[in-house]
Amino acid sequence: MRALASRLLQFVLTVWAATVAVFALMQILPGNAAQVAAGMSATAEDVARIEQEFGLDRPLIVQYGDWVTGMLQGDFGTSYVTDAPITPLVLNSIQVTLILVVSAMVLALLIAVPLGTLAALLRGRSLGAVLSGLSQVGVAVPNFLAAILLVMVFSLGLGWFPSSGWQAPIFGIGGFLSHLILPVFSLALVQGAILTRYVRSAVLEIMREDYLRTARAKGRTSASALAVHGLRNAAIPVVTVAGVQLATLLIGAVVIEQVFVLPGMGSELVRAVENRDLLAVQAIVMVLVFLVLALNLIIDLLYTLLDPRVRNAA
Repeated sequence: MRALASRLLQFVLTVWAATVAVFALMQILPGNAAQVAAGMSATAEDVARIEQEFGLDRPLIVQYGDWVTGMLQGDFGTSYVTDAPITPLVLNSIQVTLILVVSAMVLALLIAVPLGTLAALLRGRSLGAVLSGLSQVGVAVPNFLAAILLVMVFSLGLGWFPSSGWQAPIFGIGGFLSHLILPVFSLALVQGAILTRYVRSAVLEIMREDYLRTARAKGRTSASALAVHGLRNAAIPVVTVAGVQLATLLIGAVVIEQVFVLPGMGSELVRAVENRDLLAVQAIVMVLVFLVLALNLIIDLLYTLLDPRVRNAA
């Protein structure tokens, strides 16, 4: 219980430090948000009026306090450029990104766990070498290249799936899945290849342990001994790496959303940067940082559950 409280406190302090860093970064960027909102032909009086309207003429500590207080209440403020609330934009885009990233990670694990385990069990055989070689090739392929190849084959070539766009599930599950499949596979194939390498290494390490050799000496096959005694221990490093890769997927989703024209966090971030909508940029970056920190917290908790040594030490 003490370890859980310590991790939660560390998480809260890290999130607070992230808010300070993100807010400070936005302040040191060149340009004047009020000038952008007023337009290049605006007079000094127009700029001053907009600064007063949005509270940009107040002390930075007051602006920071209002921003953090608003976020705690679910209010990310109003865009300087569009004069529209930012919260609906964030909520709509985060749904798309989370669906994309979580689906891709689930598919990547479904690919990596059996293939990595099989590659370890067949080490030294031709099929094991083929699986290892394919995973190495997959690691070398960038997400955007995988996306382009999938579009060329399955969209432009075979016409099975749309090449871009998004359809929410409430408008039809068929259309939703057809628009989701190619983006998810674009992310999952590369991440699956990376995780396959880690699963193979973890399984090979576990197979060298004395307790598995004892199980095999008692008559169990390598696969049976691994399934009964080894997979849980092999999952410990894999879970840690999967957490890191899940954070990487959030970053990779920015590119994939651009390729497939998906209205996710990455697309909204790029659009906000192009429009110099600094408050929207600030909100989206903060949400992405929060998601990465929350993922790290979840992985720490899963690690404690999987490894009794960590739990007992706590």
